[in-house]
Amino acid sequence: MDRAALLGLSRLCALWAALLALFPCGAQGNWMWLGIASFGVPEKLGCANLPLNSRQKELCKRKPYLLPSIGEGARLGIQECRSQFRHERWNCLVTNAPPGTSPLFGYELSSGTKETAFIYAVMAAGLVHSVTRSCSAGNMTECSCDTSLQSGGSASEGWHWGGCSDDVQYGMWFSRKFLDFPVRNSTGKESKVLLAMNLHNNEAGRQAVAKLMSVDCRCHGVSGSCAVKTCWKTMSSFEKIGHLLKDKYENSVQISDKIKRKMRRRDKDQRKIPIRKDDLLYVNKSPNYCVEDKKLGIPGTQGRECNRTSEGADGCNLLCCGRGYNTHVVRHVERCECKFIWCCYVRCRRCESMTDVHTCK
Repeated sequence: MDRAALLGLSRLCALWAALLALFPCGAQGNWMWLGIASFGVPEKLGCANLPLNSRQKELCKRKPYLLPSIGEGARLGIQECRSQFRHERWNCLVTNAPPGTSPLFGYELSSGTKETAFIYAVMAAGLVHSVTRSCSAGNMTECSCDTSLQSGGSASEGWHWGGCSDDVQYGMWFSRKFLDFPVRNSTGKESKVLLAMNLHNNEAGRQAVAKLMSVDCRCHGVSGSCAVKTCWKTMSSFEKIGHLLKDKYENSVQISDKIKRKMRRRDKDQRKIPIRKDDLLYVNKSPNYCVEDKKLGIPGTQGRECNRTSEGADGCNLLCCGRGYNTHVVRHVERCECKFIWCCYVRCRRCESMTDVHTCK
């Protein structure tokens, strides 16, 4: 690395250290930058130069072979967040600041809203999923398949455990070790509430991965008779996990901004209803995300493409917040009706189509 690059890297690290001091609650989410391609390849940058807190850096130095899985887990979480909210007023937009210079999700990462809850849950779930997949693929020496499911089954039902079951417990253990920041180390009432909330939502994300574990089986027998089945446990696709967490987001629980012995619901008449460990929790109500707020980094929905005929979140009425929409015609030109001509080339027609595109005013 040349001198200019080293100088730039040292300045970036110094700026990051200053940001950690200013935004301790957001410090939990700094690792999320590892899922952005423009940030670079984590394993090439080295643990000391990554946007991690001291505990994460120490773990990184002890287990550097996990860096690709950490980066992949962050990428999975970011991608699924964007996918689940692509038609909503808040569309899981990441900051356009230079990589590593501010919290990836900006205001939402420390706002204590439903959006904060979803971000922490989906990112923790992404880390579990990625690390567990890496274990099952044999990419690491200290974990592999779930050895507790290597024997046993049901002879009467004609099946037994075998194959390679995903060791989700190791993925969950690592996710807790890497992400969970003790509440007792925080200062200030508000920061303690937010940290407790974030810790709970981290665990809710992990529980979503565990809840959707499924059993796959393969048949053995003469002529496909399926006399015996070998079965193993596997994780669901991350898209399915994302759908479950989106449902949890829609039904998230608002908690009190005061912590006594434990977190409790904000509504006094509902406090007898226990908070489940797979619930998503939030403290503050969300802004409507309709109008641009430069101070909070909210872009608003002006200029967003909407669906004129939809009654859902992507419909022009909801997405444009009642401001109306503009319609313009887009011309598409593409090759069509292609035929192979002997010998040896392909002949195509040039086809045009016109599409109405609606954007919010």
